[in-house]
Amino acid sequence: MKWWPAVLVLLASGLVSAEEPAKPNQLTPKEIADGWISLFDGETTFGWKIDGEAKVEKGALILGGEKATTAKTTTEFSNAKFEFLYKYANPSSGNRTPTVRILDGPADKLTTTKETRGAIEVHYKSEHLNNDLKRDPIVFEIPAGGRVEISELKLRPLGYKPIFNGKDLTGWKEFPGKKSKWSVTKHGWIHLEDGPGDLQTEDQWADFILSAECISNGPHCNSGIFFRCIPGQYQQGYEAQIRNEWKDDDRTKPVDFGTGAIYRRQAARKVVSSDHEWFTMTIAAHGNHLATWVNGYQVTDFTDTRPPNDNARNGSKTGKGAISLQGHDPTTNLDFRNIRIVELPSAQK
Repeated sequence: MKWWPAVLVLLASGLVSAEEPAKPNQLTPKEIADGWISLFDGETTFGWKIDGEAKVEKGALILGGEKATTAKTTTEFSNAKFEFLYKYANPSSGNRTPTVRILDGPADKLTTTKETRGAIEVHYKSEHLNNDLKRDPIVFEIPAGGRVEISELKLRPLGYKPIFNGKDLTGWKEFPGKKSKWSVTKHGWIHLEDGPGDLQTEDQWADFILSAECISNGPHCNSGIFFRCIPGQYQQGYEAQIRNEWKDDDRTKPVDFGTGAIYRRQAARKVVSSDHEWFTMTIAAHGNHLATWVNGYQVTDFTDTRPPNDNARNGSKTGKGAISLQGHDPTTNLDFRNIRIVELPSAQK
């Protein structure tokens, strides 16, 4: 992901179009702004549960072989758009054709013809509207003897609703007696300076996908997006960390867990974002499973196996709570915009 800083600088200067094509298994800046996230990083099976045979070669997720293979995303979704490229060899016939199940929908065959066997990629697109109050993973099912090569898997949740109106802090409460300064800029951003402090939503959510654009205006500013917080209490919830710092010139070595981390629970596997550049944080929470993406790249995949507790600091919290923005210390200086959320069904039916 080292290409991101240069691309975003050029975008800011107007030298590169937001429509610039993505590199393999990466998203364009426009796709990120539109809410797409990647479900495959081109290098690993991170974010997937696989039963059977799987490997990654040359930017493709290869499923199947001699054994039947099932691959499921560890994160569950509801209404969404979903796209990927695929090609496969040794296709089975009839009801043994490889399939993909989009959320709770019927299994969809990955079609092949004499012309499309082998090296030709097929672009699969699906829009799923779930009216049954269900959430489900994406599932690939490959019969024994089949072999499918998949790339550029991406998903865009549908139904986002803004929780910041871009004009004032209606719907948010500032925790009293703290040092953080909160304001709304002429650009329609929430501006945060100093700290500590806490700005909390009046509404609450249990299972959801949240997307917010953030920028750190100083070196390695420390902040975070808290969720499932106890209303009216100071930063008592899970925290998706914000800190764009890493060790030894290696973004896979985050400092203080790194941007996108589930703070004190799971470090970000890579610090994707950089200071002085807008980035998008996406948080998915359902049951005791939490996942985060930064600029569409998945950085955490965490299941909270601690005993249940009403406070996420002390145990696994699956119930509703507020969203809050964190002021950390006197050096904190950030902006937030385009904060939106889509509520997921709380339980399978």
